[in-house]
Amino acid sequence: MDIFEMLGIDLGYVVLGMAGVILILFILLLISMIKIHIMRKRYKTFMDGQDGKNMETAILEKFAAIDTLQGNVSDIYSKIEAINGQLVTAYQKVGLVKYDAFKEIGGKLSFVLVLLTAEDNGFILNSMHSTKEGCYTYAKEVVGGEAFVILSEEEQQALEEAKANISLKRLRPANK
Repeated sequence: MDIFEMLGIDLGYVVLGMAGVILILFILLLISMIKIHIMRKRYKTFMDGQDGKNMETAILEKFAAIDTLQGNVSDIYSKIEAINGQLVTAYQKVGLVKYDAFKEIGGKLSFVLVLLTAEDNGFILNSMHSTKEGCYTYAKEVVGGEAFVILSEEEQQALEEAKANISLKRLRPANK
């Protein structure tokens, strides 16, 4: 009390000021309690779910779904590997050249067809059309992009065209 008298402050003002601060703190306490109550209601609703399911059941169901998906992904990867094995032997590159085999016939009715695998193995099919002598078809083997018999200009052109074609890339899973 002596301190307040020495400073020239009336003790009534100090009590009124303290009562005001206590009132403000009490109001803040009530606001905090109301917010906590609202948050607890939201938490309970969140944990119970709208249809009465609890959160633990929902999480367990999601983990089970993830396990099923991982099994499916493994199955898909094994099927992709099987397809990759089959693609090696599939004809993927094509070369086609149409030409006139004989001078008396126009319209480019003769053709050379080349079919190659990804490893440039396959065959050359040459069909020469003539009105007088009929149609002749020849097949020649290609190994590693090379034929071991003499090729005509058209056959060589079709072979180069087929080798220039980009084969299907092997499908590779990104992550296993």
